Amino acid sequence: MTARTGAAPGSTTAAPVRNAGARADVAAAGLAGLLVVAAVAAALADPAVTGVPSTRVAAPLFARWLPHVGPGTPAVLLLAAGVVWHGPALARTLPWRWLLGAGYAATVAWTTALAMVDGWHRGLAGRLSTPHEYLAEVPGVTDVPATLRGFTDRILDFQPDSWTTHVAGHPPGALLVFVGLDRVGLGGGGWAALACVLVAATVAVSVPVTVRLLASEEAARAAVPFLVLFPGAVWMGVSADGLFAGVTACGIALLAASTSRSGTSGRALAVAAGLVLGFGCYLSYGLVLMAPLAVAVLAAARRIAPLIWAAAAAAAVVTVFTLAGFWWPDGYHTLVERYYQGIAADRPYRYWIWANLACLTLSAGPAMAPVVRRVTVAASSSVRGPRQWPAATVLLPFAAAAAIVAADASGMSKAEVERIWLPFAVWLPAAAALLPTRGRRRWLALQAFTAIAVNHLLLTTW
Repeated sequence: MTARTGAAPGSTTAAPVRNAGARADVAAAGLAGLLVVAAVAAALADPAVTGVPSTRVAAPLFARWLPHVGPGTPAVLLLAAGVVWHGPALARTLPWRWLLGAGYAATVAWTTALAMVDGWHRGLAGRLSTPHEYLAEVPGVTDVPATLRGFTDRILDFQPDSWTTHVAGHPPGALLVFVGLDRVGLGGGGWAALACVLVAATVAVSVPVTVRLLASEEAARAAVPFLVLFPGAVWMGVSADGLFAGVTACGIALLAASTSRSGTSGRALAVAAGLVLGFGCYLSYGLVLMAPLAVAVLAAARRIAPLIWAAAAAAAVVTVFTLAGFWWPDGYHTLVERYYQGIAADRPYRYWIWANLACLTLSAGPAMAPVVRRVTVAASSSVRGPRQWPAATVLLPFAAAAAIVAADASGMSKAEVERIWLPFAVWLPAAAALLPTRGRRRWLALQAFTAIAVNHLLLTTW
């Protein structure tokens, strides 16, 4: 077994980032802010345009207006100030393993503190215990094989044994996660919320590890503070989608690791990646859109062999679920029918096709607008001449953006994308190194302000 070291295949040393394009960055963030203002204004002017005709609903987010403070407010302010002031310097100087540990711990603290702004029950434990959530169905799962065999039959609404909204809206893997927690003695909303927080926070490890393997350590270090203060943490600790983001980010990191090793070790990592990403498709139907990120990893590494092993492992996951009685395509097509039995028919595509992007601005943060702008510029520059940045720095967020565009165009993500798109949005900070070094602290402050404002002005549903 041999391990490859050094830069990723075909990568280049990151060019020093100066303030060139700073005005364009501000303009990009300004346009993203205007998009949010337009979405809010349209909803206030005519609430029916959102499909939820009530001025109490804080569209485009799935929330209601409720300015408040709570037990988590002091911790949120202290963490934000600490990371904004010291984060970039620590990201540059801490030993790599210490940086990953500190980043993970800070992400757990940030996510928990944001949730605790609404208190323990309303902010953490209670969110996953509502009648529409997975935990409502856990007591009724007494026979897992029988549940899988009959899962699709219970997806459609308006029948006595219809699944609750979230269970019906996802493949059975999501429900089985919470059933598994319950069976090992970790039942209830508190343990479910803790699992979501701890798994979701691993994105602060998986994303930098992937960037370091495929691009450079400098780029990986630059991403860490932006992952810690990721505004989407408002939803990551109180919805299963945060858990989904953590699982799939781990799968992508394993795939990246498989490209850096040969022999048995590389094959084992590729198999692990395939198992994790394959299972991800049984957590949420939309996670098939992690495929562009997997392709980006292989393209950046210029290796195709790991795909064979990963695909075989993913196929094994599909085989197990199919033999157990759940056929993924049937589940998806039945879900589409249920989706249009209710909220999909009420939510106009003409509003949500662009208002979804306003939700993304608040979830990923306005600093990701200049990041996406710089990714686009870097990609176009690479076409015209020599690359100034490692391919992965551009390919990973570009693939995430492609997945988001596909999800948006599908019409299967009308509203609530502040949580639904978390597995894709967490990859946008992979290109944080493209931002000018001197301006990163200001962008971090804007990210933190966005999360704090959302959590204190609104009562989010998830």
